[in-house]
Amino acid sequence: MVKVAVLATDGLEEIELVAPRSALEKAGATVTVISLRAGEFQAVSKDIYPSHKIRADLAIADANPNDYHALLLPGGLASPDALRMNRDVVAFARAFVKANKPIAAICHGVQTLIEVNELRGRTVTSWPAIRRDLENAGAIWVDNAVVVDGPYVFSRCPADIPAFNKAMLRHFRLA
Repeated sequence: MVKVAVLATDGLEEIELVAPRSALEKAGATVTVISLRAGEFQAVSKDIYPSHKIRADLAIADANPNDYHALLLPGGLASPDALRMNRDVVAFARAFVKANKPIAAICHGVQTLIEVNELRGRTVTSWPAIRRDLENAGAIWVDNAVVVDGPYVFSRCPADIPAFNKAMLRHFRLA
């Protein structure tokens, strides 16, 4: 069984977790939401409107990257920004990169990978507002719905979720 870790916290764009998690679970994966602390955190819609509370299954301090086959990095404006500032989150993501495990990032979710410092020369896509951040990290940014480069799947925004889910499931060997 494929086990997928998801990193998210307050300010997560809800649909960027809920829709991919549903696709993963329908394909037979086990999905664990990992946050800065266990318990509930506040998701948003359109980056600013509070939506539902999301339950984190595990705190990052208690998470072991060796327990998972793949990593999902959903976006939203605030969640990735908070995650990238946490040493445990960056170390967790770095372990996936070093082990060459598949990683799927949508919207601002890719910001965590900027902190890992492994995007140099990679072709990526994201929400356009962070294009310059990615280019400054050495990535080659393109405006496509989905980009697959090595172990990574990248996507821009909620409108791209159907294409993102399809690519992610293939990349995670679930389709």
